[in-house]
Amino acid sequence: MAYDKASPYALTGYTENYLDFLEIRSVPKTANDVLYTIEAVFHQRPDLAAKHIYGNHKLWWVFAQRNMDILIDPVFDFTAGTKIYLLNGPALRDVLGL
Repeated sequence: MAYDKASPYALTGYTENYLDFLEIRSVPKTANDVLYTIEAVFHQRPDLAAKHIYGNHKLWWVFAQRNMDILIDPVFDFTAGTKIYLLNGPALRDVLGL
């Protein structure tokens, strides 16, 4: 069983019976990052924002990985009016190998 490339667990090893230690996927800063203000419609819904911005709701975790100093809790800190950095689509595909 291999994890989808969009999964935060994609780099984590596994055997038939258990997962290995979690390998955190980094989402590095890029020159083309965009400062984004979370809209009210996405308040505490990073999954909906990921679907709208990246076309895949499974990429909700990317917001937290790229903005670790702002989004300590990836859901409850994802509040309307909060400013976060986003990778543009092509940069994200390159980083994650999508």
